[in-house]
Amino acid sequence: MKFIKVENFNSNKSVQILNLNRPEVKNAFHPEMILEITEFFKNLDSSVVTLVILRGEGTAFCSGADLNWMKSMVNYNLEENMADSEKLWDMFEAIYRCRVPVVCIAHGGVFGGALGLLACADYVIVENATQFCFSEVKLGLAPAVISGFISRKIQDSFYRPLMISGEVFTAEEAKRIGLAHQIYSGNIEMDEVVKKFRSNGLEAMKETKKLLNALIESEKFEKQKALCTRSISERRTSAEGQERLKKFLSK
Repeated sequence: MKFIKVENFNSNKSVQILNLNRPEVKNAFHPEMILEITEFFKNLDSSVVTLVILRGEGTAFCSGADLNWMKSMVNYNLEENMADSEKLWDMFEAIYRCRVPVVCIAHGGVFGGALGLLACADYVIVENATQFCFSEVKLGLAPAVISGFISRKIQDSFYRPLMISGEVFTAEEAKRIGLAHQIYSGNIEMDEVVKKFRSNGLEAMKETKKLLNALIESEKFEKQKALCTRSISERRTSAEGQERLKKFLSK
């Protein structure tokens, strides 16, 4: 794998650390990275792995969509955008449906689609200086694909103003609204993170995740996928979306 780096924690195969590995572009998504993340979670052996920790290399956790990828999307038609958006949805869903606990540790910046990664994790730890932003509206787009996962994580009255305004918010605010669960400063103690889950029964954690997912899901799940992927695809091909994307990408 080229765009993610997977390592065992203290040579322990039961705890795997997945590092987003494009630090030169603040770990921005592009199709190849999305595919690698999706395949990692879909192929995870939950009979061996008991915990996954998701992190980002470099100065920021993830800045959202890659600029070169966005440039190519400007020329996509609606059908091409739909196919592209569904792959992004599939990545988030693979994380969300991971049978074992997923801990996300974020730092630096979490922008746009990166917030979907936090929403799909079970436990989120953020560095105290981290900045967050649903930045899509600045580009004439909508945070459409991630909204299906954000809306399961936190209440509408919390994410609605942030999505519509596109304002930057802090780690304290992320914790207040339930997007993050713990804030750290300085260096994160990985032993302390793993310790939270080490003494638990693996099957009990799996069944708890399964139960909690079932409680918030319904027949609407597939409808959400269609609604969210079509929404972003229509925004990308809209006059405003095209104008703002091209203006942003030309800076």
